Amino acid sequence: MLHCVKFILRRSMCYSGKMSTPETVAAHAREGVPAALNALCAYLRIPAISCDPAHAEDVGRLAQTVAADLAALGFDDAVARSLPDALPCVTASWMKRPGAPTILIYGHLDLQPVKGETWTSPPHEPTIRNGRLYARGAADDMGGWVTHLAAIRAWFAVTGELPCNVRLVIEGEEEIGSPNLERYMDAFPVCFQADAMVLTDCENPSIDIPGLTVSLRGILELTVRCTALEADIHSGLWGGMVPDVSLALVQLISRLVDEDGRVKAPRSEVPDAWCSAAWAVPLTRDVIREGGHLCAGVEPLPARGMPPAAHLWRQPAVTIVATTLPTLDIKKNALRRSAEAILSVRVAPGMADEDLKAAFDAELVRDPPGGVKVSLEWSTQPSGAWLYEPKGPAFAAADRAYTRSWGRPLLQVGVGGSIPFVALFGRRFGDLPLILNGVIDPLTTAHGPDESLDLGIFEKAILANVYLYDELASALTGA
Repeated sequence: MLHCVKFILRRSMCYSGKMSTPETVAAHAREGVPAALNALCAYLRIPAISCDPAHAEDVGRLAQTVAADLAALGFDDAVARSLPDALPCVTASWMKRPGAPTILIYGHLDLQPVKGETWTSPPHEPTIRNGRLYARGAADDMGGWVTHLAAIRAWFAVTGELPCNVRLVIEGEEEIGSPNLERYMDAFPVCFQADAMVLTDCENPSIDIPGLTVSLRGILELTVRCTALEADIHSGLWGGMVPDVSLALVQLISRLVDEDGRVKAPRSEVPDAWCSAAWAVPLTRDVIREGGHLCAGVEPLPARGMPPAAHLWRQPAVTIVATTLPTLDIKKNALRRSAEAILSVRVAPGMADEDLKAAFDAELVRDPPGGVKVSLEWSTQPSGAWLYEPKGPAFAAADRAYTRSWGRPLLQVGVGGSIPFVALFGRRFGDLPLILNGVIDPLTTAHGPDESLDLGIFEKAILANVYLYDELASALTGA
């Protein structure tokens, strides 16, 4: 308690003056936006693609560069840490405020691949067009954690210190599912000790509304296999009396969805209050057309009385991601011996994996078309679906910080995708405040061609972080 009292007295003396210290720091941070953008562009020019072994050296080079920059900025023990058979993870800390809370900031420096994509400008040469920065990783996720470096730099420039203790964890394997992040947690536990955590790899519902992510859909894989023949046979001679496994496979998968292509069962029960609030999320038909890259003449799916956000964030979904069906270059007039498909199944937050599996299994094995043999094989890893209730002073502090920067508090949103590191943090540190935000917006096109970062969001995120450290320092002191 004595430490807390001393800390509060120091902050009170420091913040006396004509302009409060956070406002002075924010003004300095605003002036530093061009420099922050240049630093981001320098990182983006390194093709740190974690899924490609040919770019492992690039991931390592970027990790070393970031660690060196953090050390130069004023962080202690800034290190690109390594483990056997793992890509590096950068950690750093500034722990010079006794009695103040410790905030952990997480981001990732690795990138999605770009091979086979058509970009308007080179994916690893950052380019500004119409108020957006185009480059692979611009928003997912280098733009996210670079906004924190910019805010920290401004605090150091104005005051020589931070209002709270800060730890940084910048991972190098998020885009391949964070397979070694828990190993890093176990090997370097001190690097993850904190009173609150800010995880920067999430989305805003628009460029004008900041988002606080509180749910994620999980992901499972299901292999559906239909077998009927001992060998391929002539379709002209036997078609009409012998089952066609390709048609049977298509028929089976179609049982899982309704006329709109949405999963029929199980459905998730979403509270009425949540649905009512979700109509305020600006997922208009125009936003869906543009963000979803719909072709001219193709319309978004009908809402059917449910807000689009509920369909995207709080209901299951299924996608065919691979099949053994013949491609155009290997066609032949034959009934195939067998056919299979791999389905990517999104599990709604709050839905049990086993309940969804049971519903799918029951639908797929009943009355097989043409009497074909059906076998099912599910992935063994948990889906990672996540549902979180943000409570406590840290979230009120975050709302105040974002109101000062964006002009409005955070809007609670979900993410339709699956982010393994979030489920891991939720399992390991679920008793701490987990503030999930980022710089992605509906037009970012993360994981696709022409990924981009809105420059207005970039500046507002930097300013929000300036205020966030100050607000969390006050809210969590003595908590």
